[in-house]
Amino acid sequence: MPEEFLIVGAAVESGIFKELKNRALTLNDLAVATGTNQRALWIVTEALVSLGYLEHDQERIKLTQACCSVLFNQESPNYQGFAFMHTYNLLPRWLDLPTTLKTGKPVKIIEDPEEEKYFIEAMSQYAQEGAAEIAEYCLQGLSTEPEVLDIGGGPLTIARAFARKGAKVTILDLPEVVEMMEPEIDPGLSVKMVKGDFTVSLPEGLFDLAYLGNICHIFGEKENRKLFKDVAGRLSNGGRIVINDFIRGTGPDPATFAVNMLVNTDSGGTWTYEQYKTWLEDAGFTVSPFATIGDDQLIKAHKQK
Repeated sequence: MPEEFLIVGAAVESGIFKELKNRALTLNDLAVATGTNQRALWIVTEALVSLGYLEHDQERIKLTQACCSVLFNQESPNYQGFAFMHTYNLLPRWLDLPTTLKTGKPVKIIEDPEEEKYFIEAMSQYAQEGAAEIAEYCLQGLSTEPEVLDIGGGPLTIARAFARKGAKVTILDLPEVVEMMEPEIDPGLSVKMVKGDFTVSLPEGLFDLAYLGNICHIFGEKENRKLFKDVAGRLSNGGRIVINDFIRGTGPDPATFAVNMLVNTDSGGTWTYEQYKTWLEDAGFTVSPFATIGDDQLIKAHKQK
């Protein structure tokens, strides 16, 4: 129910789960630690007890084992972390949809630095399922140690899958994302991160594969056309580009997700296969029919020799 989602999101934002992660606290001590009003905190924690997130330990409050498994134990099959907070942070923008309908532009909201962390965690979680199969599809037919450019691959999930199959991976992402995620790179994998903005330029070099995972929906036709041309200039002869994104016209999800882009970006949306095909062909690619792997839709195109 939405009430549970909002209560849990507020508890995360207020630091309740963080303070209780490694210790049980009295209501008064928890109020001091989180800087919250004691009456309000009592009402919210009692709701969290009734929902199964917290429990009483005599005079103290602590996390339930189930809550620990979901939020903090990465070895648990139930682990989700705080990826859901990305959706929670999008709510104010969705609530301003009536205003966006009138202006055609997203309402400007001051972003909390924590939002970037939750976004990365969400993208990493969403990409886990099917990552190995996606990597196999992208790399099929390439050399044993292909050079891969993963554009916007900061969450590392797909990059790790590429590297485990023998690829040498270069990730291009924004400076703040690189600084956050570079320490998370597995030392044994051939993965490096480069700070930059793909709307400005791409890393130097010749790559066998450029992977664009959930990138194209952020921008409109003009930006995507430029990106595809820039990618073509960084690919070896016969190199390929793979786009993993929603394809409009294949079901309700791409159309619904376009609304998310409407309230969050200036020109983003979801695009049809024919639009992608036209933009890619104009950039010098030969385009294959799109493939579906799990919930992902991928378009593969080869640079014309």
